[in-house]
Amino acid sequence: MSSGTGPRVRHALVGAGARAEMFVRALVLDHAETAELVAFADVNQARMDAHNRWLAELGHPAVPTYRADEFTAMLAKERVDVVLVTSVDVTHDEYIVAALRAGCDVVTEKPMTVDAPRCQRILDAVAETGRQVRVAFNYRYNPLHEKVRQLLADGAVGEIGSVHFEWLLDVRHGADYFRRWHRDRANSGGLMVHKASHHFDLVNWWLDATPVEVYAAGRLFFYGEHGRRHGYARDYDRVHGSPAASDDPFALHLAAHPRLRELYLDAEGEDGYHRDRNVFAPGVTIEDDMAVLTRYSSGATMTYHLTAYAPWEGYRVMVNGSRGRLELEVVESDFVSPQAAGALKGAALHGNEAAAEAGSATITLRPFWSPPQTVPVEGYTRAGHGGADARMTRVLFGGEADPMGRAATAQDGALALLTGLAANRSFDTGQPVRVADLLTLP
Repeated sequence: MSSGTGPRVRHALVGAGARAEMFVRALVLDHAETAELVAFADVNQARMDAHNRWLAELGHPAVPTYRADEFTAMLAKERVDVVLVTSVDVTHDEYIVAALRAGCDVVTEKPMTVDAPRCQRILDAVAETGRQVRVAFNYRYNPLHEKVRQLLADGAVGEIGSVHFEWLLDVRHGADYFRRWHRDRANSGGLMVHKASHHFDLVNWWLDATPVEVYAAGRLFFYGEHGRRHGYARDYDRVHGSPAASDDPFALHLAAHPRLRELYLDAEGEDGYHRDRNVFAPGVTIEDDMAVLTRYSSGATMTYHLTAYAPWEGYRVMVNGSRGRLELEVVESDFVSPQAAGALKGAALHGNEAAAEAGSATITLRPFWSPPQTVPVEGYTRAGHGGADARMTRVLFGGEADPMGRAATAQDGALALLTGLAANRSFDTGQPVRVADLLTLP
């Protein structure tokens, strides 16, 4: 979206929550020669004001702010080239479609949207306008995942027969989805859409294949009202001002995190949004334990499991082929201490610092008839999603060449979304779901 020559590309951001800071910092600190930030839009003025204060800390002037209902007018007035969408997931399609029809390109946080009708609306708008949507699947840019892509494309395991993918969210990171708006499937699509779209996109990319049929089983086992059965529940609705939350290891104390205080606690008066809900309070409509079986256009299958209440965080991927097996294991944190349980993963804001706990990452290639081989990977770091955030923004904002095709399109966003949507339907019906029955792809 940026050539690296000529006038700087003008970016506006809609959705001034915590995730926005990574994009803002990349624009103003790392890619100021090719890109510029020209405006914020949000439903909450206090959050936009907070981001402008943080811009001042970076030596950047404040940018104009617009209420969400002024979004289209902002695009014209600020002569926006690219819109960054980091709002609540269920609103993505509204801003994406409006931006495309106004002649802008779009970079959107994953997931691209939360259901099939909204996804179809985006795909139709891309076809209608000829504009471009990029989905911020930063996991594609992780050096570990790039190496897996390269090895599989080079035939390291031969023809791929199956993939097993297990993802563990620990009781700090996993719990956070049950404190905030993500706990309502209508807002987020559940973890099959919001979180697992990352993982389903990786498998699509690694296999160079598309999902055909999905069967899944999932339930809410640990969080929500089940916490009483497991002995963890405390009687409060939100943490701030609740004595019962003072020693709860699952409680997020917003006042203890300056950035979160500014973005959420100090902004509550405008929209009433509580970022610190009790993870065991009633009203959770998403699952925390999910198993998925997917069949792909190549004939390969994937078994996938996501646990959102694990004692450690990380993932294991095993790829079985006609010439051997590839194994990826990543430990992002080997445990969660009681003192750290109520904090956010890594830092007060997403991805700024590495977690304090021990971690490791290994790729092992196990060819037939030969000893296993540990595959070296250059460039991997535990900060910023394995170094992926910085690598992604160099492509999206800096115009860096992308020979591996990591910059995911709207079509890629739809395909990642479809596995999760089919899984959600299978949860509800108990039946296998054909992806073609959910959406018409170009």
